[in-house]
Amino acid sequence: MILEVLTPDEVLFKGNVTQVILPGLDGSFGILNSHASLISALTNGVVKVDQNQNENNSFDAKLNKEFHADSTFTFDIKGGVVEVNDNKVLVLAE
Repeated sequence: MILEVLTPDEVLFKGNVTQVILPGLDGSFGILNSHASLISALTNGVVKVDQNQNENNSFDAKLNKEFHADSTFTFDIKGGVVEVNDNKVLVLAE
């Protein structure tokens, strides 16, 4: 599935992932391939990303460059919203 993480200033990450774990208002939750559609608020916390190493994540984004060789990485957000639809996860983060 495709994960795209956007802030008001930049595209932080865009790439093929196998899983993403997000900080929800009632606790962390994970999203896997073929997840049901949803929209949810996010709170201050850690986002964990498991990249699909079999796919070419050649997108030009800050975290793509920083973690291009890592199968798993984490980063912090201050809150935001996530939308999941048709194997695309869009995170609008602060």
